[in-house]
Amino acid sequence: MAQLFLASGSPRRHELLGQIGVPFTPLQAPQIDETPMPGEEGDAYVQRLAREKAQAGWHCMADTANACVLGADTIVMHQGKLLGKPADAEEAAAMLAFLSSTEHQVLTGVAVYTAVGCEVAVSRTTVTMRLLSDDLIRRYVATGEPFDKAGAYGIQGYGAALIAALAGCYSTVVGLPLALTAQMLERAGVPIWQSSTQ
Repeated sequence: MAQLFLASGSPRRHELLGQIGVPFTPLQAPQIDETPMPGEEGDAYVQRLAREKAQAGWHCMADTANACVLGADTIVMHQGKLLGKPADAEEAAAMLAFLSSTEHQVLTGVAVYTAVGCEVAVSRTTVTMRLLSDDLIRRYVATGEPFDKAGAYGIQGYGAALIAALAGCYSTVVGLPLALTAQMLERAGVPIWQSSTQ
């Protein structure tokens, strides 16, 4: 059985891996330049960053024997624009106003790096946001929740009240598509449900 290392500081990804019973060792979140390349589409962007994070995590380990490194990256895409984490309250409010009353895409790239190579995939979910008043946006930004979230909202937190509908994988929006990730991990020798008592 391979030992899993997570190249992410995201508490949401920590919780999601625990949800499918996969123990892991957290690695220090890699410092990756997240600037999109000219003309780079959303799918290519999240896959590239997930791969770079997993690769950086792999190369920072002293012992890679029987190791598997998981990297992931999430982005919100609307009208051809890629929305990452807002830099400040003003940018967060602008992102939320841009997404208000729209159907937009959330993409999460997943990379699993082992001694034999790196498998990379992407999951895409469509999210419909309700109409947001200026006051609602102001109150939501004041919670502080938007600042470490792509697109300036967290569907697993207070931001759930902003979402009218969802088509696709819920955990993709949280930050790690569980069905896809489980399949990739099992191919890499990391079984799910390790913590099951059955």
